[in-house]
Amino acid sequence: MRARTLLSGLKVWNLGKNTWVNRLSNGVSSSVSTHGPQVCVVGSGPAGFYTAQHLIKARPDVQVDIYEQLPVPFGLVRFGVAPDHPEVKNVINTFTQTAKQSRCAFYGNVNVGKDISMEELRQAYHAVVLSYGAEGNRTMGVPGEHLDGVYSAKDFVGWYNGLPSCRQLSPDLSCDTAVILGQGNVALDVARILLAPVQMLKKTDITAPALEALAESRVSRVLIVGRRGPLQVACTIKELREMVNLPGTKPEMVAADFEGIAEALKDVARPRKRLTELLLKTALEPPGEKEQQRRNSARRSWGFLFCRSPLEVLPDPSGTRTAALRLAVNKLEGSGEGARAVLTTEEEVVPCGLVISSIGYKSLPIDPAVPFDPSKAIIPNDMGRVTQAPGLYVSGWLKTGPTGVIATTMNSSFDTARSLLEDMGSGALDVSTRKPGSDSIQALLDQRGIKPVTFSDWEKIDQVESRRGEAVGKPREKLLTVEEMLEVSRA
Repeated sequence: MRARTLLSGLKVWNLGKNTWVNRLSNGVSSSVSTHGPQVCVVGSGPAGFYTAQHLIKARPDVQVDIYEQLPVPFGLVRFGVAPDHPEVKNVINTFTQTAKQSRCAFYGNVNVGKDISMEELRQAYHAVVLSYGAEGNRTMGVPGEHLDGVYSAKDFVGWYNGLPSCRQLSPDLSCDTAVILGQGNVALDVARILLAPVQMLKKTDITAPALEALAESRVSRVLIVGRRGPLQVACTIKELREMVNLPGTKPEMVAADFEGIAEALKDVARPRKRLTELLLKTALEPPGEKEQQRRNSARRSWGFLFCRSPLEVLPDPSGTRTAALRLAVNKLEGSGEGARAVLTTEEEVVPCGLVISSIGYKSLPIDPAVPFDPSKAIIPNDMGRVTQAPGLYVSGWLKTGPTGVIATTMNSSFDTARSLLEDMGSGALDVSTRKPGSDSIQALLDQRGIKPVTFSDWEKIDQVESRRGEAVGKPREKLLTVEEMLEVSRA
């Protein structure tokens, strides 16, 4: 808890385990320090906020400071969740409650590893929790992926969601066929945004440049390609159902891809069974009269293409733009979730002008002194405790790899917080000595000319975005550059 006082002399309050001390010099107040544990969280996405939330609720003397590279909080809730999924973003309300706790502070516009070093954080805090997520891209590793018209799903999603680093992406949507590599929820989000009626998107918080580009888009067919079969798709039934019911579109799938699938369903778990049944119904069952009419009037189509792996992105005659994708036809070895895709000698070429790779996000190392497993792209840990680094913890995708939904991240982050609390309680983490926390970090930032964005500063940004959105019938119109965010926050 931080406070300021104009009292003179020395005042001491005993609050259970806390001792609050305020020393005054020359009549100028100094910030109150506490003997309670000082914890720093790096990253303000779901992992960071859920970790902070659990720590603050579980221990009444802990101070949690959240550091974020961007001036705005909430990570992938703001920049990753699809614009037409506003209900998923409601979790921001919970994060806001955490940020407004007296024992929580937000410091945006602070780049850990550049503005402040990990060593400086570790000196200032009893514990440091790394929760900065996965901002890198997994590459396909095939010839031609450098061509114009090839994008990662992470960057494409960042473009339509207003991530400042993706503002200049400006994808060319003048082709008729797009191929998305990957069959998870992000892949379906991208497919849905590419094909959704613009009138539907106008009511969301999609960025103005993306909305304008999609209004002019000529993409009318999207293929969602996976290495394995219908029983291994990684999306959930909610996202599949949204594709099936997407206005103005119809499904187009290859019936042969579903041979033997119905017979295999008796051995799979219920969620997988329901998902596959919907796939089978969509691909094989004759639609009813109303659905048939809907499909007949559809001007856009989508479909899954199974057991295919990318071999090469083929260029157009200029040698600079994407013209087609060369795919290997795979066979499956094994069954169920453990089935492996094995290349065969058979190949096929799919003409397309847009390729979006949705094969996974990837975490990046933050500092040479912090352990990092480059093969798994995670920080090695045991229940969130970073291997051979006492006082250092990890939560979220940096801990587990980029898997699961927000609820998965919540449970994983709570586990990390519990590990940290156990270590405080057992003495494995020494919290008996005073640590300066944000006081020393703020002094270093002042010396370096870095002005953090506080949570109340973020609320100014939030208000401006909401007002701009209201003017055009949207929930918000996002600010798209760091410079504009900082200007508004300091107004």
